[in-house]
Amino acid sequence: MTITPADIFHDLEKIRETAPLVHNITNYVVMNTTANALLAIGASPVMAHAVEEVEDMASIAGALVINIGTLSHDWVQAMIKAVQTAASKKIPIVLDPVGAGATPYRTETAKALIRAAAPAIIRGNGSEIMALCDAGRTTKGVDSTSGSDQAVSAAGALSSDIGCTVCITGKTDYIVSADHTMTVKNGHPMMPRVTGLGCTATAICGAFASVNADFDKAAAHAMAVMGIAGEMAVQAATGPGTLQLHFIDALYRISKADIEGHLKV
Repeated sequence: MTITPADIFHDLEKIRETAPLVHNITNYVVMNTTANALLAIGASPVMAHAVEEVEDMASIAGALVINIGTLSHDWVQAMIKAVQTAASKKIPIVLDPVGAGATPYRTETAKALIRAAAPAIIRGNGSEIMALCDAGRTTKGVDSTSGSDQAVSAAGALSSDIGCTVCITGKTDYIVSADHTMTVKNGHPMMPRVTGLGCTATAICGAFASVNADFDKAAAHAMAVMGIAGEMAVQAATGPGTLQLHFIDALYRISKADIEGHLKV
């Protein structure tokens, strides 16, 4: 499979033209960051987790993003209702199993969500992906103890078992499906110093999945845009605080020429 700057920019223009509704049930640490990132690329975010309304909201979304970063019983019930509704409407689901492997509750919640409805894309770090495959890895809080490259085999097994795209983010991003693997090498080492950029990557996957039903390409395009925006932002940033500021601006102004000049796939 070939990923080109023209393909990426085509999807980005589609997002900007159609402003797809991306329904997020996400953790409250990152709500502001992910909402602003989605707005910056042209999507329309909504953060709705009340069990009384998630079925109605999920049914009208272009994509559903589920992030288990700050779990509670009521939120888990809302997530299960939302994924079941999205699946019944053939709306793509993007799952971020934040901290899977850190505690049994997190790991089992992520697996229960997958059982409730197969996601189109699972996006996580190496440890989280390996934990979903019972590969014997633990997660340090919500941070990875395994590099993305160590999780490729587990991602392939997970993709084959569920029938979804698995996106492992790290120094190199891997987009894995049952029959092929793509790598995206954009980004900067300062990016993990900003809380929520991994969660933002998941939300951006949702935006691209809403306009491209080839979920391997959607995930790869999302990771390329994330990484390139990070590289652009670092040029103006003096540290993690200003990186976050300039990252949102970079998502807003990223052009086809920027993609052509930076893309590493």
